[in-house]
Amino acid sequence: MGKSKLQAMLRSLLASYLLTAIFLAVLAFLLYRFRLKEAQISLGINVIYIIACLIGGILAGKAIRQRRFVWGLLSGALYFLILLAVSFAMNRTLGSDTKELMTVFLMCAGSGTLGGMLS
Repeated sequence: MGKSKLQAMLRSLLASYLLTAIFLAVLAFLLYRFRLKEAQISLGINVIYIIACLIGGILAGKAIRQRRFVWGLLSGALYFLILLAVSFAMNRTLGSDTKELMTVFLMCAGSGTLGGMLS
């Protein structure tokens, strides 16, 4: 991977995580204000993952401009792997079953791929 491709991927991941932080802050406010149920919070988190990876895929595809869906897929997959690594480092456990982890991976990778194709 060339320097410009690496920089584009890092920028797309940074943008994805900044969006995640903003949306999680909004979700936390909504939780505080409206006393959301656990199912609503889980849905909100999944929507945040999808939107963040979609935007990351779009940014990666626009920056790299060749085989955009592959770079979008890579952006979504890296987003998931970093999220998993940080979660494991904080909790010393994955905290989820394999089916749930695979679902989140497919959401991240799929929306990243879609973002790359839309770019």
